[in-house]
Amino acid sequence: MRSVPTTVLPRPGSPGARPAAALAALLLVASLFAVLGPAATARAVTAGKVTGVSRSGDTFTVTTSGRAAARVTVARADIFRIWLSPDGTFGNDPAGTDLAVRTGFGTVGATLTDAGAYYRIGTPAISLRINKSPLTFALYKADDTTLVWAESKPTSWTGSQTTQYLTRGADEQFYGTGLRLGEWALRDKTVPISVTNRWTENSNASPAPFYMSTNGYGVMRNTWAPGSYAFGAPTSLTHDESRFDAWYFAGNSLKDVLNGYTDVTGKPFLAPVWGLELGNADCFNASNPSYTGDHDRLRHQTTPDVLGYAADARAADMPSGWFLPNDGYGCGYTDLPATAAGLKAKGFNTGLWTSTGLADINWEVGTAGSRAVKTDVAWIGGGYKSAFTGVNQAVAGIEDNADARRFVWTVDGWAGTQRNAVVWTGDTSGTWDAMRWHVPAITGAGLSALNYASGDVDGIYGGSPQTYARDLQWKAFTPAFMTMSGWGAANPSAGYEDKQPWRFAEPYASINRKYLQLKMRLMPYLYTMSKVANDTGVPSTRAMVLEYPDDPVARGNLTSGQFMAGDSFLVAPVVSDTSTRDGVYLPAGSWTDYWTGKVYNGPGWLNGYSAPLDTLPLFVKAGGVVPMWPQMNYTGEKPVSTLTYDVYPRGNSSFNLYEDDGTTRAYQSGAFARQQVDVTAPASGTGDVTLAVGAATGSYTGKPASRGYEFTVHTAGAPTSVKVGAGTLTALGSKAAYDAASTGWYFDPADRAGVLWIKTGGAAGAFTVIAAGITVPTGTPVAASGPIAQAGWKLAYADSQESAGENGSAANAFDGNGGTIWHTGWSNGAAPLPHEIQIDLGARYDVDSMTYLPRQDGGVNGRIGRYEIYVSDSTASWGTPVATGTFADTASAKTVGFTARPGRYLRLRALSEAGDRGPWTSAAEITATGRPSP
Repeated sequence: MRSVPTTVLPRPGSPGARPAAALAALLLVASLFAVLGPAATARAVTAGKVTGVSRSGDTFTVTTSGRAAARVTVARADIFRIWLSPDGTFGNDPAGTDLAVRTGFGTVGATLTDAGAYYRIGTPAISLRINKSPLTFALYKADDTTLVWAESKPTSWTGSQTTQYLTRGADEQFYGTGLRLGEWALRDKTVPISVTNRWTENSNASPAPFYMSTNGYGVMRNTWAPGSYAFGAPTSLTHDESRFDAWYFAGNSLKDVLNGYTDVTGKPFLAPVWGLELGNADCFNASNPSYTGDHDRLRHQTTPDVLGYAADARAADMPSGWFLPNDGYGCGYTDLPATAAGLKAKGFNTGLWTSTGLADINWEVGTAGSRAVKTDVAWIGGGYKSAFTGVNQAVAGIEDNADARRFVWTVDGWAGTQRNAVVWTGDTSGTWDAMRWHVPAITGAGLSALNYASGDVDGIYGGSPQTYARDLQWKAFTPAFMTMSGWGAANPSAGYEDKQPWRFAEPYASINRKYLQLKMRLMPYLYTMSKVANDTGVPSTRAMVLEYPDDPVARGNLTSGQFMAGDSFLVAPVVSDTSTRDGVYLPAGSWTDYWTGKVYNGPGWLNGYSAPLDTLPLFVKAGGVVPMWPQMNYTGEKPVSTLTYDVYPRGNSSFNLYEDDGTTRAYQSGAFARQQVDVTAPASGTGDVTLAVGAATGSYTGKPASRGYEFTVHTAGAPTSVKVGAGTLTALGSKAAYDAASTGWYFDPADRAGVLWIKTGGAAGAFTVIAAGITVPTGTPVAASGPIAQAGWKLAYADSQESAGENGSAANAFDGNGGTIWHTGWSNGAAPLPHEIQIDLGARYDVDSMTYLPRQDGGVNGRIGRYEIYVSDSTASWGTPVATGTFADTASAKTVGFTARPGRYLRLRALSEAGDRGPWTSAAEITATGRPSP
């Protein structure tokens, strides 16, 4: 039997069609009323004209011709608050000190000037204009000329909503709004700032009333009320309250803005180092009569059964750091002290996953030894202040009953949550499509200073060995990640028993081990990046725009499928069933393939990258300095008797290593150490590479008095000599001889295109290594051609399609969502092949490839078999096809490259269905690459 989309609505004119339409209309009206409420019809009110401004220190009160008043408080030269009160009083402050935990930075000495048409409040960083008629605000830089933002019309309010309207710059881009499940560049998008607990694409798992702009500012609405931000022209920013209260943060960069935002709302917390290791959550007390799941789960009868899983992980040589051995769905726990002690003996920490509250947390932490909390949606799922309070209670439960650090996971965060908890994406499924939007979601969370953002590895439902391996690969480069068993499919395929990485058959178990081991080696690098977040608000997982703010490609969603892990690694996850990765954008500079050592020179696009299942596309920025631990399965399993620095020399670069005891809060009182490593190298050609290793300054419990050092220096040729201080190291003739020696060097030309291995021996203080005559790789330029942004695409023609309501409309083929499809008509009978779709690309391009993604919903009908592709300047004359062929009958993406042809229009003709099954055509996504053409 041929499959069709699973949801089929009545055909137009068929029995039931009109009642269904009428019901849909009624539901639409009801939903609009639910969203907008009575205020949708209420008259909007504004403040009117300014009648005066008075001041008290750095606080300025604006009176108006109506009842309203505004208060401007300048907290710092680059931070201020605007509070607009419709009734002229300032006693109603629902957020209080919950969100803005620091509001004073000392006297600013802001100036107030009457400039005729406006009053001006000035500081060394900003110039805020208070326009008099009507009252509107505009922010300029201190020069009073460079516009940052301006209200396009007065802020207005109804009985239940307040909206601010801002002009939008010609190329202004927006970021933020919390853990948004989808793309992170928000221009032309409308984003709900509300808790829905839907956990689907384009919803907000942990919303934050915060955004920032490439114009050099950020803003946080100081409220618990839900809202909606429409980043159109004008930008319309609404919250469901009859007041306006916002903090503004000015800066010369997005990093500056994040620093200011977190100076007020709190810096991201610093997790214990074991919190960066893989976590595992499940119910192990399934015999409890109250448990709502399967009571007969093997090896899950009482809580101490988790010790068997811990033993399995260690026997499998599989790094992992903590367990949540219960949940609140009637599971509970038994013998928690023995369980926590037993796990600790195997190198695991213990946490608890609760949907019922924290009534026993003092005992669970103080006596039983629990060190983490997951606040389940069943308890805090109302979100907003109730969820925020729950997280605070969990933090207090840990830190008031132990010297441990907070390690709390929440599914309903808000502004300020970055100082308290990890946010995660909720109950999602292990599908390629969910993985696709998880990459920008977790990356984009960092643009709201959420340093710790995650999603269950391979989701909580469904999944497969392939999706698990791919999902774990890239999440290993984020600070916190966790697997969750108990809801996934049981034994869906051979060697796949649940969501624990060691319970897979080969080759999947080895792939999982490879990336978990790599994360453990990279722990000092990733831990330092989290300390950077703790100091500055700049996250470890970084959207490309944070590192390359002036690169027009990096500013937008063409790079939303990749990210920087700290300042050195570029990670480009594979999120479809393919062994080739296209569309990796490499910014200006040189980039080294982590696995092969091949060097690429940007800016431009890397297509056709070979990425079999065990290979995550991973690149290191030129100048990268990456500290690494010895291989271990958990923190503290081995002493860090030798610290390795992996160096990619080019020009001048550095790394400032951060270390502390990893578990307690003593670092907050100064118990930590830092070590600066400076690298000086030629920008090209041949020259000396100098590695200046500073002393580890500072002290903490467990700090080694001295340790050995090893360097792996990536170079195209052997050095003429290697010196440490005044001494010359011995050149060794083989890697085996090097491994056996305590000091010396060896150059291996076959290792990742050339690696110089250096052992310097033990050192307690500063020292310098000079490798003379190093040759810097020249690198291969990448293509200037890249993905053509779908935002400007329009449907020019489709010969057949289902209605949008039946999810078959042709525009679904290029909406950026692999979960929607174009399907040719079936409700009124199937039109015969061939079928075609014509797409207006929005501008002229030299098009050089097209990618066809078949439907991803499990259905097979409509998969294209034989095809033709055309590019033209006119839909009236297509000329000859640029490519013809036959697509394989699989669900994976198919990329067709061809000689670049200029044109504005792209045409895909389906001459047959794969396997000659029937007369239909379907497509989940059609994308193309090229470059702008005159």
